[in-house]
Amino acid sequence: MTLRPSSQDIRQRRLDRQFRALAKAMPWAEQPLNVLRQRRWRLLRIPAAILLILGGILSILPVLSIWMLPIGLLLLAVDIPFLQQPVSSTIVRLRLRARAFRRR
Repeated sequence: MTLRPSSQDIRQRRLDRQFRALAKAMPWAEQPLNVLRQRRWRLLRIPAAILLILGGILSILPVLSIWMLPIGLLLLAVDIPFLQQPVSSTIVRLRLRARAFRRR
């Protein structure tokens, strides 16, 4: 008899893969993201996620950039389970499109 992983486990693993891919693309962000993902940092993680999302939306300003948006969404998805699947799916699609764009 084999045990199937629950849908929550599958979503969590997919989200973890997106964090690993993001850390691979931006090595400087790996350590802060790993710290923020710990359970005890929840009170800091949610405001940080919201600020990153707003910074990504305001990417037309010189200091802010679009890279802030996926990081903020991923951090927010850590605490809001129903966001995990749509956010990780969107990040996967964006990564595939970016890879195809770079190949052109």
